[in-house]
Amino acid sequence: MTENELSYKIIGAAIEVHKNLGIGLLEHAYETALAYELKMLGLNVKQQVSLPLKYKGVTIENAYKIDLIIEDKVIIEVKSVLELHSVFYSQVLTYLKQTDIKLGLLINFNSELIKYGIHRIVNKLIHE
Repeated sequence: MTENELSYKIIGAAIEVHKNLGIGLLEHAYETALAYELKMLGLNVKQQVSLPLKYKGVTIENAYKIDLIIEDKVIIEVKSVLELHSVFYSQVLTYLKQTDIKLGLLINFNSELIKYGIHRIVNKLIHE
């Protein structure tokens, strides 16, 4: 399954979660519900994935925690905030570069309409 096919399924699952839970919950609630929906679609879902950071020859364990990785092809960062700031986009791009994954989805469930809360971020360092 391609990244685009996966993102279509992920967006459908995010819409389902948003329709059922609405806005105003903590990020963990949305992350857990989204992971559930994606697993029900038969997708391989990794949740709260720890990544080390290499700094001046030292490995810092658990430096990053990625909310969700789907089929080892798409990273999802779940937010429930009033406004998405540029640092959130940078965060997803950093995760993409650290994992050599091409596509990330930044999903803010605190959006009146979820379609305005879903943002695609592409790791342009990955070539087809």
